[in-house]
Amino acid sequence: MDCIHLTGIRSYGYTGYLPEEQVLGQWFEVDVRLWLDLSTAAKTDAIADTIDYRSIISLVQNLVKTSKFALVEKLAGTIADSILQQCDRVTQVQVTLSKPAAPIPDFGGKISIELTRNKPHP
Repeated sequence: MDCIHLTGIRSYGYTGYLPEEQVLGQWFEVDVRLWLDLSTAAKTDAIADTIDYRSIISLVQNLVKTSKFALVEKLAGTIADSILQQCDRVTQVQVTLSKPAAPIPDFGGKISIELTRNKPHP
C-alpha cells in the first residue's frame, strides 16, 4: 500500500486538561500519514486519482482551531476519524499530534500522541 506523508501542520488551538489551556490556547503540530492506492494517479498524473492535500491540511487545521477537548488523545482521534470519514480513498491513517510547549514545570520537551486508525470494513 502507498503512503502520503503530510508533516508540520501547525495550528493554534484550545485543547488541554488545564483550564487556562482551553482559554489561552497554544500551538499544536500535526503529522499525518495516509495509506491509499496511488497506482492510478502515478499513471494518469490526475489529481482526481489521488487526494488533494490541501483539503486534508485544511481539515486538520480547522479541527485544531475549533475543538475544545481536555485530552490531546481525543483531538488526535477526532482528526483520524474525520479523515477516514471524508476521504474515501484512504484506508488507514496515522496521526501524530504534538504540543511543542507543554505547560509542565521544568519540562522543556514536547508531548506527542501517535495513533493509527483503519477504515472499518463494510
